This record gives sequence, structure tokens and C-alpha cells, in this order.
Amino acid sequence: MSTVTVRHAQGSYPVYVEPGLAGRLEELVGRHLPDRRVAMIADRTVHELYKAGRLGGSRWEPETLTFPAGERSKTRETWSLLTDQLLRLNFGRDSGIVALGGGVAGDLAGFVAATYLRGVPYLQVPTSLLAMLDASVGGKTAVDTAEGKNLIGAFHPPVAVLADPGVLGTLPDREYRAGLAEAVKHGLIADLDYFEWMERQAEQLLAREAGAVEHLVRRSVEIKAQVVSEDERETGRRAILNAGHTVAHAIERATQYRVLHGEAVGLGLVAETALATGLGVASPEAGARVVALLERLGLPTRVPEPVGPDRLLAAMGRDKKNRGGGIRFALPRAVGRMGPGPDWTTEAAEATIVAALHAIS
Repeated sequence: MSTVTVRHAQGSYPVYVEPGLAGRLEELVGRHLPDRRVAMIADRTVHELYKAGRLGGSRWEPETLTFPAGERSKTRETWSLLTDQLLRLNFGRDSGIVALGGGVAGDLAGFVAATYLRGVPYLQVPTSLLAMLDASVGGKTAVDTAEGKNLIGAFHPPVAVLADPGVLGTLPDREYRAGLAEAVKHGLIADLDYFEWMERQAEQLLAREAGAVEHLVRRSVEIKAQVVSEDERETGRRAILNAGHTVAHAIERATQYRVLHGEAVGLGLVAETALATGLGVASPEAGARVVALLERLGLPTRVPEPVGPDRLLAAMGRDKKNRGGGIRFALPRAVGRMGPGPDWTTEAAEATIVAALHAIS
């Protein structure tokens, strides 16, 4: 079993990457949440797949709480419903939570775990590519509000992450491709060799060849684990993981989440590399390579519906990285290298941002 270790202030946790892990869920939950009453939290679509044996054939069925699939469920209202259910079922401080599903399930169940009775342990079982190689690693939990995405949350590391690339066969093509954008981000921010490997392996990745997908998940997990282990609370270099996300979150909000998160991240990478070029931080080559790779991976490089720059700027104004009223971005210098700025972010004027947004309009 391939294991990547993520360090945090209280210790560390393993991220297991191996086909077949989902079929060993009961065993691994018993190992990492021993002697605890376990509640599984999953969206209804994923839970139906799990009950049908399509996520590795596991027949273990703990007490389960479900919610409607989709980003629109990642709210304080859903958090309240789930915590109220746990209270009615008399789950105590000796309980544990299993988060089963994509990034929404992981963020939401993790926030439940972080806040329920002031915190109970939880285990992440990501079932989407995006969650597997990015969202499940790092201990960030959150819900969305009308003011913006992930603005209410907590840092709450899981006890373990079980990333089984074998379950990705259940993903629709669009959702699978959306997850690839986060891998492109990892190559852009930290590893030129990995980015170039994706350029060479684009066709194999689109065909979901098992060896290519397993390497993709493992390498992305390694990159994210290294960054978050160095900066658990996002006070410094961890900000580079937000590359593309200032624009991405604005696109999601402006389109009422009709654009998937991974698609929005890809669009954000295009716009923000254009911004880096406009500011003289990066050469045009970085942006051209990002666009070319995203297109080869079947991802949009233009926003699929009209969204005015004013709406995007208003949404960016709520971004968590902002300081003193200015909009800040984590920008690349080149493929595989980030900077500048003492906190790894750069402020940009609205006119410069609007010019960069033309790259995706």
C-alpha cells in the first residue's frame, strides 16, 4: 500500500493511495477509528453507489447520514441538519465520522467533525478525482455562504485518507476531467517534471489508464502533502495551492455553480497566468502551456456562459487571501515555480484584473 504522510501541529496522518482500498473500508476504519461509534456522511448519489457495491464491493454499512449531491448542499443549513441528526441519535464524544464522497462531502463532513461536541475524529474516503488528489488532503473544512465560498470553516486534520483510484470508474466524464485541473495546478505551482509528464500522458489520462491515474493521484498527493506539512494554517507558502482559485471561486459563484469547481480552477489558471504575464511576473510561455494542456485534457479555457467582469470582481472582493481591501492572487513565475510576494500572493489593480479576464471571455 503506497502511503504519503501529512504532518500537522498535533502529529501526522497517512494518505493511502491504492486500488482496492474501498473494499477494505471496514478494516481501515477499525484501524484508524478504533472502539468508536461511527457515522458515515455521504451525498445521496455516492451512498447509492456504495450500497450497490460499485465502490469496491464493501458491504459494511454503519449508521449513515446523507444529503443532496452538489455544491448547493455545502451550507450552514445542511451542516445544521447533519449535526442535529447526530445529536438525536445520541452520538457522543467517543464517536467518529467517515466522509464518503467528493469535495463537497469531505468539506461538509469534515466541518461537522470539527464542530460536533467541539471536535471528533474523522476519516476521509474521497470518491472523485478532485477530492482524491487535492480536497481530501490538508485538513481544511468549510461551508459556503451567500457572500462567498468556503468562508465559514475550520482546520481539522483527518485521521487518515483512503484514496482508491479504482472507484473513479463511477465518475461521469465531465467530473473526471474537472479533477484533472487540480493536477495541472500542482504541476504549475511546484513541479515542472510532473507538468511535462501530464503533457506526455494526456491521452492516457483521458482514457483513465490505471497506471497513469494512480501515478497522477500519488504525485499530486505528494505535492500537496509537502506544502501543507510546511504550512498547516496557510500563513505562508500554502497560499500557492490557491493558484487559479481567486478567479475560480468567483466564476462558481457568478454562475451559481453551473461551472464545476475543477472547470473553474482551470479557467482560473488561464486568467491568473495571463494576469502574471500582464504584471511582468511570468512570461507568456507559462500561460500558453497551461491553455494547451487544459485543452488536451478536455477542459474549457473560455467561460461557457456570459459573465461580466463586474460580477467577477465583486465576488473576488470576498476572497480569503485579500488584505486591506485589495484583491490578491497566488501567481506563477513559470511552470513549476511560484512567487513573488512575502506571503506568496500579489495584489493587482482592478483594471489589470479585467484585462486578464479577457483571456477566458
